[in-house]
Amino acid sequence: MIDSKNPWGLAALAAAALLAGAPVAAQEAYPSKPITMVVPFPPGGVADIAARPVAEAMGRYLKQPIVIENKAGAGGGVGMSQVAKAKPDGYTVLMALASIVVLPEADTVLQRKPMFELKQLKPVARFTADPVVLVVQADSPWKDFKQFTAALRQKPGGYTFGSSGNYGTMHVPLEQLKAATNTSMLHIPYTGAGPAVVALLGGQVDAVATGPSTVAGQIQAGKLRALAQWGDGRIPTLPDVPSLKELGVPVTYSQWTGVFVPASTPDAVINKLREAAKFAANDARAVQSLQAAGTYVQYLDAPEFEKFVAKDAESMAKVVQRIGKVE
Repeated sequence: MIDSKNPWGLAALAAAALLAGAPVAAQEAYPSKPITMVVPFPPGGVADIAARPVAEAMGRYLKQPIVIENKAGAGGGVGMSQVAKAKPDGYTVLMALASIVVLPEADTVLQRKPMFELKQLKPVARFTADPVVLVVQADSPWKDFKQFTAALRQKPGGYTFGSSGNYGTMHVPLEQLKAATNTSMLHIPYTGAGPAVVALLGGQVDAVATGPSTVAGQIQAGKLRALAQWGDGRIPTLPDVPSLKELGVPVTYSQWTGVFVPASTPDAVINKLREAAKFAANDARAVQSLQAAGTYVQYLDAPEFEKFVAKDAESMAKVVQRIGKVE
């Protein structure tokens, strides 16, 4: 028995109590508190549209809320960098766009220190992979892709396109198109797809290329017209819109979304997030929300997604090098 009058005995008792509780704290089940999902673009863009139903479904599976944090800037680089440098405990995750494989290479081309490196982030799951769609205002003079490219040739550099930022998923495909058709347009970067589409609707730019989910509602409402898309075949939600391949322009581009975590996140935590991601990809409520927004689940689990990301990074590096410096 420890003498209560002996302070050293009381100290020993307190230390023993702390040590007894240590294994419990160390083995605390994940997750035990809300998770933040960083979306590196403003609301209304492809990443944000995918993130909201996915986060809700994953949160139901994990029995903890997943809170969306829109962190825009530098074509997605600000938010991606934040997660790359976050504590690797599973409480900060990223819903990224395909631009995640482009931005580090773009920094290299621009001869500046990368905001983040791809190896700092680990893929958890891919959710969507949509070809981008070329859209113009519904009252524009261009009724089809042929008229659009004819106008570009007649007035080189006289028309503009909006994007989510330099080297982003709205910029790269139009640079591909310009190179393949030997045309030119002036690039106007915004902070995300949402603001770029608003600029198109307001007449501040002449065209954008973005994921179907960003513009499906505006197309259906008769405010925008789709001229072409970057897929291998037709898009289910836009069956009347021809692919560039069909039109004789041999380029494709997929604007995919996926969840990433800091690279040193423990495997047990990543596996729990993978379980939640798989649940979300098969959850009727999440799937219906995405379909209503104009996109479909094209799920890849971590091993397959990691291979996909590596291959896409290799392919896009060549595209970025071809684009060269864009200030």
